[in-house]
Amino acid sequence: MARARHRLRVMKRFALPAPWRWRYIAEAKRSGLFDRTFYRGANPSLHALFRAFPERHYVTFGEAMGLRPNPDFSPRAYVGYNPDLKGQPAPFLHYLRAGRHEDRITKELPPVDECLPVRPPVLRGHARTAEFAVVVHIYYHEMWDEIAETLAEAGVDHDLFVTLTHKGAATEALMARIRESHPGAVLVPMPNHGRDIFPFLHLVNAGVLDGYRAICKLHTKKSPHRQDGDHWRRHLIGGILPGADTGPLLDRFLADPNAAFWVADGQHYTGDEWWGCNRQTVTHLLRRVEIRTGEFPLSFPAGSIYWLKPLMIAMLRGMALTEAIFEPEEGQVDGTLAHAVERALGHLVQAAGMTIAQTSQLIESGPPAAPVRPAFVTAAYLPQFHPTPENDAWWGKGFTEWTNVIRATPQFPGHRQPMLPGETGFYDLRLPEVMGMQARMARAAGVDAFCVYHYWFDGRRVLHEPLNRLLAETGTDFPFYLCWANESWRRNWDGLSGEVLMEQTYAEGFEAALAQDLMPYMSDPRYARPDGRRPRFVIYRPEDMPDPETNVARLRAAWRELGLGQVEIGAVRFHVGGEAPVAPHVFDFWIEMPPHGLVHGQDFLFGGPGGNRLGFDVAPGFEGLIYDYAGAMRNSLAPDRGRPKNLIAGVMPSWDNTARRGNRGHVAYGANPARFHHWLSRIGAARLPASYRGELFINAWNEWAEKAMLEPSEQYGRACLDVLAQWTGTGKPGGDGN
Repeated sequence: MARARHRLRVMKRFALPAPWRWRYIAEAKRSGLFDRTFYRGANPSLHALFRAFPERHYVTFGEAMGLRPNPDFSPRAYVGYNPDLKGQPAPFLHYLRAGRHEDRITKELPPVDECLPVRPPVLRGHARTAEFAVVVHIYYHEMWDEIAETLAEAGVDHDLFVTLTHKGAATEALMARIRESHPGAVLVPMPNHGRDIFPFLHLVNAGVLDGYRAICKLHTKKSPHRQDGDHWRRHLIGGILPGADTGPLLDRFLADPNAAFWVADGQHYTGDEWWGCNRQTVTHLLRRVEIRTGEFPLSFPAGSIYWLKPLMIAMLRGMALTEAIFEPEEGQVDGTLAHAVERALGHLVQAAGMTIAQTSQLIESGPPAAPVRPAFVTAAYLPQFHPTPENDAWWGKGFTEWTNVIRATPQFPGHRQPMLPGETGFYDLRLPEVMGMQARMARAAGVDAFCVYHYWFDGRRVLHEPLNRLLAETGTDFPFYLCWANESWRRNWDGLSGEVLMEQTYAEGFEAALAQDLMPYMSDPRYARPDGRRPRFVIYRPEDMPDPETNVARLRAAWRELGLGQVEIGAVRFHVGGEAPVAPHVFDFWIEMPPHGLVHGQDFLFGGPGGNRLGFDVAPGFEGLIYDYAGAMRNSLAPDRGRPKNLIAGVMPSWDNTARRGNRGHVAYGANPARFHHWLSRIGAARLPASYRGELFINAWNEWAEKAMLEPSEQYGRACLDVLAQWTGTGKPGGDGN
């Protein structure tokens, strides 16, 4: 009976506040400083009626209980740090009317733990001993035993990385204890900087987390701004390390190609109410990987405790976030770079066409549908990575494609130029062992052959030295076929206009001469025969030939007379028509080579009919074109009745030829490994069933000056290769085919 009377009094007080409280409630609403989403989230046990009217609950009961109206205001701290307010019945009301204009302290000052100003250590390569990695950041020492026990109960074999905010002797003692119980752990003392996010990124940037199938990220979370901080931490960690169920659920997470993160139930946050004061910082962060915040709704894995896949590691690495850009630690509960990174993660997920999986979703999920995989994968291959007499004369002594690459300059905020090679370095293709290395990497990712550009001008070869040396080096495994790049060479690098450096002509009898010239290559046992019978040959610009139907027929006849037999001849479906249209029956197949033919008017973000739609300015003097990579992807996946029936579907990891053309270049904005994953994940069902022989063509393996490459880059490492390997089903992250 007494309890019922108490509840009645509470409800009456809530329903009929005193007049001054009504004014207080109205003032709190008008101020915009009462954070409804935060209040409900920080106090999850509130009655449904109180959750519906959070300002009234705060004014009537919450303030006296010490609850916070927003992350940055503690009524108890406000009164405690401001002695003149002792006895103040409505601290937040005082703050609204006066305190916010007086620069008063509004929340607890940071703990007085003494942290040493250590420098983040330089990390070297780490020898993986397990398929999974667990990264734990320790600020609160007393929580290590709880985490260690949870890891032991999960029973998943892993490599352990522990970063610790260095507090002196106590940290050294804890490190010694961890070494004793976990002798293989990598222990990394860190400054008190960037919360748990910068220590994690320090490992990411060093590459020590590369090659794992999945990474578990944990930290000693107390969340003093929440009334249920300890319970929340246990829920976050227990949700992704649920004892003996961890292994089976981890298998389900890995089996789902669309799952990027695994979080505890309730930790996938969606909706603009979660932006806080982080939107602008997130916008700048995402420009580093060419993602615009307006493209996707806010969605992210909250709590900074989760499992994540290698693609997300690569995208974080691509942001290149270093210690210098993290602000000093002052106990902030919102608005830091660490908070912005947390929210940016969801945009990385959506750019990849992936999802954030919660524990109950993994429990309820069935086996994923079997992916549609290609029957044969080709990557275009450029041999211009060695000096030639022609390039010496036209561009300067020692010129190679790398010369263009390193001269590139950014043309807009977040534009990553120059785009530099990663582990392969600035190679020289006169060395057959380089081509052998490339072939091993390609095979591990599911590439069956390289389509190597062949430059032949009425009997004069250019850039032929790599393949000639390959023919002499019979032990180097390098599957290839040739594409005759029958364009005139021009000074502006587009093959269409400008000063002609070497003209492509078609002298009488060129077909027989070309066929004869190609025989050493096409007779090599490494020359690809995708159908198992016929060697393959491709013509880049068929409409440039004087009479395509007759010219191709003569080529076929010439190879038969030379004893090669039937040759499978194809052509690139170029975006600009030539003077001699080609009849459909002339070629055995066509190749879709993005971006050719996949960029439409609505896809232009700069330089098109809509003007500048980027949302930011480009460099002064930029006269090129910028279009949406995602738009080209959508056009590729859309039904198109105009496609030839014998067309090989094509994709591109990226495109940006400003390294060659400077401020007149063309850029596919938004190209990154996440977007590449999205394209591949959808092209199987959308295009491969109708693609010629179920094949896929990738533009390209190593077009570095056009930023169209699968090869490892300084920015993203092996991410594109890993994405391709996952989709083709040929390997695990970091595989090199050795």
